[in-house]
Amino acid sequence: QTLVFASVACDYSGKTIAFHMDQGSNSNYFAAVIEFEGEDGDLAGVELKEASSSDGGDEWRAMQQSWGAVWKLDAGSELHPPLSIRLTSQYSAQTLLAKDVIPVGWKPGATYRSSVNYL
Repeated sequence: QTLVFASVACDYSGKTIAFHMDQGSNSNYFAAVIEFEGEDGDLAGVELKEASSSDGGDEWRAMQQSWGAVWKLDAGSELHPPLSIRLTSQYSAQTLLAKDVIPVGWKPGATYRSSVNYL
């Protein structure tokens, strides 16, 4: 007996992308599970931007895929929330921006919902 597996697009109609903070996250290490991406939501890249920092950094910083839907950034210095996250789809290269989705005072283990999703 042969088993065949196929990738099936998940239907998250009416849901927006959420970021569930990893328990190991802290002010220098950011890791989150990205949940509820819609049909075009297999991600080619995830980037993070701080609201402001002492070095005036207004740059997007590439996150690394840790495993599955977990993306991480070892910042090397304290992050300055609110944090914005930019997602790039693997298939269409469509970019979504979850602006200021991670608030000041964020907590490990908490989930923060954006207002965006792939159609």
